[in-house]
Amino acid sequence: MAKNPDDKVTGGSINGSGLLRVETTAVGERLTLSRIIALGENAQTKKAPVQRLVDRISAIFVPIVLLVALAAFLGWWLVAGNLTGGIIAAVSVMVIACPCSLGLATPTALMVGTGAAARAGILIRDAEALERAHRLDTVVLDKTGTITEGKPAVTEIIVNDIAERELLTLTAAAQRGSEHPLARAVLAKAEGLELPRLDGFQSHFGKGLTASIGGRSVAIGNRRLMADKRVSVGLLNERATRLEEHGRTVMWIATIEPEPALLGIIAVADQVRPTASAAVRHLQDIGIETVLVTGDNERTAAAVAAEVGIRRVMADVLPGDKVAEVRRLQAEGGHVAMVGDGVNDAPALAAVDIGIAMGSGADVAMQTAGITLMRGDPLLIVDAIAVSRATYNKIRQGLFWAFFYNVVGMPAAAFGLLSPVIAGAAMALSSVSVVSNALLLRRWRPATRQGSR
Repeated sequence: MAKNPDDKVTGGSINGSGLLRVETTAVGERLTLSRIIALGENAQTKKAPVQRLVDRISAIFVPIVLLVALAAFLGWWLVAGNLTGGIIAAVSVMVIACPCSLGLATPTALMVGTGAAARAGILIRDAEALERAHRLDTVVLDKTGTITEGKPAVTEIIVNDIAERELLTLTAAAQRGSEHPLARAVLAKAEGLELPRLDGFQSHFGKGLTASIGGRSVAIGNRRLMADKRVSVGLLNERATRLEEHGRTVMWIATIEPEPALLGIIAVADQVRPTASAAVRHLQDIGIETVLVTGDNERTAAAVAAEVGIRRVMADVLPGDKVAEVRRLQAEGGHVAMVGDGVNDAPALAAVDIGIAMGSGADVAMQTAGITLMRGDPLLIVDAIAVSRATYNKIRQGLFWAFFYNVVGMPAAAFGLLSPVIAGAAMALSSVSVVSNALLLRRWRPATRQGSR
């Protein structure tokens, strides 16, 4: 959200569009960021939905066990006339039907699964996020900082009635103090140049900026900003289009007073992450659709998507519109995850079924997401889904064996086929088998590491 003079800013916010001076009004636990962290810690105590279901089943299961035990006692006593046999059968039913294994199946698997994920560099904030991830069928990938390195560099400077050095100096002066990746690329290119004084500027979210530099009013941004300022781009439109078709992001620079006039363009390229193509291929192999979302134009987005193998692209998406796009995918019936790293990704990360943040990105994105990838490696997205599916399989296996022991053991105990001693041993064995099966998750290893380097 854009801020104006005298507005309050939250600790951890990023200044991406200008210079600022702030006054600290709260420290320590009173910080908003500290409260967000506390909320994340509290979320770790939440039970997964499947565990809440098991708890409800256990609440019904115990009265049923008592009724079966009572029926066994009365049957042996009143029908068979064997009071001792009735007591032994009732005790055996209650011993073998102890719901320990039901209660252990889910939390044990979740604990081991989150530990295995952490060793692989995947931080899962709560059990609900781990459980939801196994149902995903669509992953929305932000371009900058997720598919690409997030470290763009200037590749071409094309001028129109202005010297190349002057265009670069003017553009760099307007970007001074900005943390935006494109601004850092321009400033790096202009290193060593003497920059004129920046008198003031205004950021236009998702479009660019306007600035006053040495009495000169300029606009720097995309085609939408040029259209807003009535700047004709026809002179360089063909060359810019070719650059965009090769995956370049083009910045347009123009004067806007007294008359709008195009000065030139600066093209920037952001290197695609080495493992991005492999990650997309792995996701598609396990039946998950990949979607690229970006504020870049369609040609640049299509070039990057083609390079990594993504078939569906959402381009020219303003930061505030990402939420609407992911909700549209959810409305189509999909279970959607969003992967991003920036402040403008945070609302979308909160809106989807599972938000996945790149650990190399902004803190607010990591605080919003249910899963954080501690390395900037897209293959960790695949690993996060894989460990979720492995954990959920262990939960299902544990619950199956827990119910299997009870379904087989209770009737056997009621008919006198099991003594209390054997019933106790069987009950203990059921708990041990469920826990041992869950502990096998410790052997889980990221499958994507094999042959991907």
